[in-house]
Amino acid sequence: MKTTLITLAILSSSSVYAHSDHNFSISSDNCQLEFKNDVKITPEEISITQANNQNMMIAADGTLSVNGQIITVTPQQRQALSFYAETLRAELPKVAEVATQAVDLAEVALNEVATTFNLNSFDDLSEILDELSVEVQNTFYQEGTFVMGEQTMAEFGEQFEHQFESRVESAVKSAMFESIGTLLISLGSEMKNADGDISVFEQRMEQLGANFEHRINAQAEQLEASADSLCDQFAQIAQQEAHLAQSMPTLSGYALMHTKPQ
Repeated sequence: MKTTLITLAILSSSSVYAHSDHNFSISSDNCQLEFKNDVKITPEEISITQANNQNMMIAADGTLSVNGQIITVTPQQRQALSFYAETLRAELPKVAEVATQAVDLAEVALNEVATTFNLNSFDDLSEILDELSVEVQNTFYQEGTFVMGEQTMAEFGEQFEHQFESRVESAVKSAMFESIGTLLISLGSEMKNADGDISVFEQRMEQLGANFEHRINAQAEQLEASADSLCDQFAQIAQQEAHLAQSMPTLSGYALMHTKPQ
């Protein structure tokens, strides 16, 4: 159960985002990034909008426009813009993937506990997690467009806090209360199977716990590796944006992210 609650916390507290003006940051042990502006990704274009509604757009062919005006670029600059757009298109949606994987991992942990001890009281919590997974998708994918930025993350945080956090806490408390009787019966059955030998019973429980932790920890480590890899990619995006701004100063205000000083 501890693993389940830790997994749930991935969405709300393992990466702490703080607002400052129109920026927000994500901080963890291995990732220090600050995000700015809002981005929309479609198959045809990448659109980045500042807080003051100034807009930059990169078309699929590398054409650049700022506030609706086409900006003349060199072939090298066009190539750099296309590469940048391709990178955003490939990497940013992985944020939604990692968030969804975190919810899925929480549900796997729940199912492991429920199966191990023959519990049915986690059904409500499992249903909430299913809803949360849908909410993650709806947050990042709106009418076929991938969206991400300060407003998107702020809305998701508020939605989680107001709609899901209290429901998760209530469902956990209810599940634990309702499970006490079933757990006692299950433990009694285990004791009976062990012919009252407490050492055999303890070994059985330790083995169950070890198997559970092995299955869940393996997936948790994979999830953490995905998040770390994503952070590395974001750092590279920040470098791309710095190079683009140096080459085309008009883009200096449209960076999505930069690495925060340690």
